[in-house]
Amino acid sequence: MQFVLRLYQRAAGWLNHLRSPLLLAVRLYWGWQFAQDGWGKLHHLARVADYFGTLNLPAPHFTALVVALVEFVGGIFFAAGIASRLISLILFVNMTVAFWTAERDAFLGVLSNPDKFQAADAYNYWFAALLILGLGAGTVAIDTLIRRRCCIDNEI
Repeated sequence: MQFVLRLYQRAAGWLNHLRSPLLLAVRLYWGWQFAQDGWGKLHHLARVADYFGTLNLPAPHFTALVVALVEFVGGIFFAAGIASRLISLILFVNMTVAFWTAERDAFLGVLSNPDKFQAADAYNYWFAALLILGLGAGTVAIDTLIRRRCCIDNEI
């Protein structure tokens, strides 16, 4: 039994070392995706505002601008690991609203139809933001550099 426990502890320690590179990969890939989507929205604001109008969102032109900026700037911050948990929360809320308004049936099917939920366009963005919100940015992030420089024990 001791052998199994030691083996488990070694495996868990080894997997813990993989956590930070995994979080970096998630941040870089999905931060880039967020930034690209935000950039695209910024360059086609009228079209995005028209679409938001069909979804009955309030002030569709202003909402389109805010969403585009949140995704563009938030994506850059997300990828770099700047204010990671705050940015992840903002992106998570943004994607929850997108999920709710554009793909409500899929969102509500989280328990009754998980395949539809996971196949929705917003799901991967939503999940990436949730992952970084819960686990933090990892060690390869600007947040970590700031925390180490300022000698703060708690993660930013």
